[in-house]
Amino acid sequence: MLTFPGIIGRKIGMTQVFQDDGQRIAVSAIEAGPCLIIQAKKESTEGYNAIQLGFGETKRLNEPEKGHLKKLGNFRHLKEFRITGDNFKVGDKLDVSIFQPGDVVDVIGVSKGKGFAGGVKRHHFAGGPKTHGQSDRHRAPGSIGSNTFPGRVWKGQRMAGHLGAQWATVHRLRVVKVDPGKNLLLLEGAVPGAKNGILFIEKTEKRK
Repeated sequence: MLTFPGIIGRKIGMTQVFQDDGQRIAVSAIEAGPCLIIQAKKESTEGYNAIQLGFGETKRLNEPEKGHLKKLGNFRHLKEFRITGDNFKVGDKLDVSIFQPGDVVDVIGVSKGKGFAGGVKRHHFAGGPKTHGQSDRHRAPGSIGSNTFPGRVWKGQRMAGHLGAQWATVHRLRVVKVDPGKNLLLLEGAVPGAKNGILFIEKTEKRK
């Protein structure tokens, strides 16, 4: 039997559900799939077993993209997932039914962009003293280098800059509810990114 490790989805938002014992938990709602298998890789040819999934639609494709998709559909997002076994074929569909309540997944997405941020917000610096005449040092980063040695600013020095808008992974989120009819997946906790952001949900062996 094949093990499909993941699926592509879109973040809808957050809500809350009540468990049987009355406990209220925050959950992320994700529109997961349906996804179509665009490409199938086998260990005998490519050296490993994997499938490439397509999700979402786009109106414009260039010629290389059209050739790759082979008239299977105008998919906007593609993602490859490793699998166990090689009994699969191009054109099969995957939906949220590959998950069950209680499964543990990792969610990959692009975090919210915060624009240009200072050291206090970006790296949680403490800032300068609030007394003794320090009127403009409250959110300053402080010294960024020595005088004699090294006589320059170290590479990778934590300073102000662009915050967010980068790939982030949230590990070990529990699947709370699966609704194949609505392509809906509810995960306990928050996932990266803003509403309508693309997410890659992968099964993991790490227990919560």
